[in-house]
Amino acid sequence: MANVILKKLTKAYGKTEVLHGIDLDVKDGEFVVFVGPSGCGKSTTLRLLAGLEEVTSGEIYIGDNMVNNLEPKERNIAMVFQNYAIYPHMSVRKNIGFGLRTSKLSKADREKRIDEVAEILSMTDLLERRPSQLSGGQRQRVAIGRAMVRDPSVFLFDEPLSNLDAQLRTQMRLEIKKLHQDIGTTIIFVTHDQVEAMTLADRIVIMKDGHIQQVGTPNEVYQTPKNMFVAQFIGAPSMNMLAGQLDGDGIKLNQSVKILARPKSDTKDVSIGIRPNALRIAEEGDEVLFEGTVSIIEPLGAEALIYVNLGYAEVIATVHGYVHPKPGEKVKLTAVKEEIHFFDSHSGDAIY
Repeated sequence: MANVILKKLTKAYGKTEVLHGIDLDVKDGEFVVFVGPSGCGKSTTLRLLAGLEEVTSGEIYIGDNMVNNLEPKERNIAMVFQNYAIYPHMSVRKNIGFGLRTSKLSKADREKRIDEVAEILSMTDLLERRPSQLSGGQRQRVAIGRAMVRDPSVFLFDEPLSNLDAQLRTQMRLEIKKLHQDIGTTIIFVTHDQVEAMTLADRIVIMKDGHIQQVGTPNEVYQTPKNMFVAQFIGAPSMNMLAGQLDGDGIKLNQSVKILARPKSDTKDVSIGIRPNALRIAEEGDEVLFEGTVSIIEPLGAEALIYVNLGYAEVIATVHGYVHPKPGEKVKLTAVKEEIHFFDSHSGDAIY
């Protein structure tokens, strides 16, 4: 196992810079997930770490060694790609063992190592099958096994679940999380799916346009987002965001709606953010924040999402899944003050 350090890491293709001075310290044994929209630089960062791309400037350390000039095979890392990249003419045993083809282990030791990895991945009964006889999730486990068999210092996963259907993704998420708990090896995982990031990570690295926006635990990035981008990227559905102006003891959203809360801010333009699961139908005695008309309902079983037209904006609220208002009904919405987030409308930065 090893820690991973990125210092002022940049990458440019010609005159186009796609990474802008990335700094990150991944602790030994930590599970870190890079997440962000397409083109944000997360996969490029992983490829630089793996040695598949050349660093423009900055330093990469794995353990105590700077690895900028080392070949991929010299970095003691193992990478699992989006496409399984397993050999169709080989058995599961031979596919897993392919990672040991250049090792100095004896044949008996290689077979022992393959059996150990297969047992960890619950694939002992599948070792003699061909990939065509496996499900998508099983094929991905073969790819993971081929990486594991080398006993690397760091595992790199590049969107390994994106080709699987929803049920298999859920199953593989659990298997990868259990794998990390069992073996404790440092894992750096790239995804565009914020649900994967939230459920897998010890810490999440949120990226946008080649910059790190925030690094924190799943709870930290969800509960205390550093800016509007993080606030709306993390969480499904996205955080409700309403633009307003400071006005006396509160924030004025339009001519008739004012939220009685005043953050410490040097700017007059302040946006408020409220997550849909924090916004609910007001009961008698509650302070009403918004009044509007239900336009759409999305049933989700025990809960439902209602889209409420306020006249000047639309917000999403969470309600009971079995008894809820119907489209066209008027509703009043409320939220506790602690669940209201404030942001500078110009910079996007959070105001605490």
